[in-house]
Amino acid sequence: MKTPVSKRLEQNIAYLKENMAVEQNFDVIIRELKFGNVNAALLFIDGLTNDQIVTLLLENLTEIKPEDIGTHTFDKIFHRFVNFTEVNKAEYLEDVVQKVLMGPQALLIDGEDRAIIIDARTYPARSPAEPDLEKVVRGSRDGFVETLVFNTALIRRRIRDPRLRMEVMQAGLRSKTDVVMCYIKDVANPQLVENVKKHIDQIKIDGLPMAEKAVEELISPGSYWNPFPKVRYTERPDVAATHLLDGHVLVLVDTSPSVMITPTTFWHHLQHAEEFRQNPTVGVYLRWIRYIGVAISLFLLPLWLLAVLHPNLLPPALKFIGPAKNAAIPIFLQILIAEVAIDMVRLATIHTPTALATAMGLIAALLIGQIATTVGLFTPEVIMYAATAAVGTFLTPSYELALANRLARLFLLVMVAVLGLGGFIIGVAAFIILLATTRSFGVPYLWPVIPFNSGAIKGVLMRTPVAMNNIRPSALKTKDPVKQHVPAPAGKPLGRRRGDNNK
Repeated sequence: MKTPVSKRLEQNIAYLKENMAVEQNFDVIIRELKFGNVNAALLFIDGLTNDQIVTLLLENLTEIKPEDIGTHTFDKIFHRFVNFTEVNKAEYLEDVVQKVLMGPQALLIDGEDRAIIIDARTYPARSPAEPDLEKVVRGSRDGFVETLVFNTALIRRRIRDPRLRMEVMQAGLRSKTDVVMCYIKDVANPQLVENVKKHIDQIKIDGLPMAEKAVEELISPGSYWNPFPKVRYTERPDVAATHLLDGHVLVLVDTSPSVMITPTTFWHHLQHAEEFRQNPTVGVYLRWIRYIGVAISLFLLPLWLLAVLHPNLLPPALKFIGPAKNAAIPIFLQILIAEVAIDMVRLATIHTPTALATAMGLIAALLIGQIATTVGLFTPEVIMYAATAAVGTFLTPSYELALANRLARLFLLVMVAVLGLGGFIIGVAAFIILLATTRSFGVPYLWPVIPFNSGAIKGVLMRTPVAMNNIRPSALKTKDPVKQHVPAPAGKPLGRRRGDNNK
């Protein structure tokens, strides 16, 4: 049962002081005022309040004369004297507390049973900058930041459609984190929209300090131990806008610069904005270089280990594959040590100050790698193949997919070491079955390969030219499948389909 705002100002102040611990919290401030012979109180959080705007509002209130608000005091103050853009009303003290904790200010007036909520908040924010993980040679240099309203503005700047929806919800019983679901109303599948909204509404946890990652795990249940990402993260507004136009649903979480794209397939994680910032021919080349690099990161080391452990499987022309001389440590153990060492270097680079990162890399490459081969602990081939696989891992656009592929590679290595050729076949089959049975919000993870879609697979293999990319992915079951109506010759209908592209 909620507590209504009382007409007695003293009673309201007492409630707010108790529930917001004004005496203990130095940043929770109640400013008692008097204007036009009316007592009032302004409640706000220091640090979340735009002091300049609030100062101007207070100056305007001090100019009120008693005769200006003799009757209908609340309505006159609300409509005439609180001259600010974002102003609302609150009838319950619990709502007042919740709004103030989010940043807005609450004005309570003696003799009135409603409060005025003034949204003159400000959050600590950095300027939009190009994301480190999604850099392009040519293209926009702005990126999402930790402030939610900035992120929604970056999307609206690119899609000026009145049917673009930004539905805000709150998740976290204590954190009250703002979560925005973004989609285009006449494009996105209504069932997908309702499915995402239902899962967000069902979040019943104290707080979301880890923001988007916690939300992902809570809205995609049953996938905790599946390392392959069910959503795609992006920090680029242009990438987010492109997926909106394709019919995807975005989830934005306050305090996070990453936006979740739902649903996604395995192939979405292999695409990069650079492909679409270059000529289509160059884009196809870049895409296939990336595909080859990802395949190398997955299969190169297990295949090499298989060739070393079972040289009889090699044809005569490939007999040169394998170490020239044996080291003191078995090959399989060398590979495991190299894999762990690469991860240790990667983590050390993340936690090392920028000024020392280069020195740390030199130490890892020269002192550790060179000395290990010199003293005979490692064979040079192990270092070469492990480094090549690591390059393929870093080449993967999606950081989450790169980590998942790394675990898949380790699994294949263990299978090869234990069962040889049969282990490699079983491991690859298990890898494909896992991907084939994975679904992202109802969409098959390997679509359009499994299930096969001849029209959509062209968009996976090639970077389709913009002029030919006029059909949205059929797996999304969008309300409007055509996104580019191409003028047709006389007697033929508009919007002729030229294939189902998967961007």
